[in-house]
Amino acid sequence: MAKRKKRFMTPKAARRRTRKLRARVSERRKKQFSYRGHSLEELQAMPLFPVEGSADGSSVVSLLSARARRTMGRGISTDNEHLRNRVKNSSGRPVRTHRRDMLIIPEFVGTSIHIHNGQGYTPVDIKPEMIGHYLGEYAITRRGVTHSGPGVGATKSSKHVPLK
Repeated sequence: MAKRKKRFMTPKAARRRTRKLRARVSERRKKQFSYRGHSLEELQAMPLFPVEGSADGSSVVSLLSARARRTMGRGISTDNEHLRNRVKNSSGRPVRTHRRDMLIIPEFVGTSIHIHNGQGYTPVDIKPEMIGHYLGEYAITRRGVTHSGPGVGATKSSKHVPLK
């Protein structure tokens, strides 16, 4: 049998080899969702607003960012409250809405909401990572401009282009 010659491995090749070995992990664990240290089940069990006289004072609103806390601190408008009730009673059917200023709360997770973008409705499946964001962030209202070529006479060189 012929002996195999041992090759010198550069540091870069060694790093690449160890990366490949690490990537061969038999199963990848899915990262567990948490929002500010709370699981989705805990968030859904919490009250939306702080309850008077409760000892811990934990609520979903107290965990939100400053802008969202300020918005919710003013209270939910009647239209947004109506949307909240419609989503709660939707029983799996998508809900259509124009309310782009509604914050996504844990009650909405798992539902499908069709958000109006000015022309039509954009379907959005609400995921746990969307908690604390506004509905309007997921229905883009602007489109990119696509330009065609210059028209006849737009430039000096286009004057000499035959029309047919």
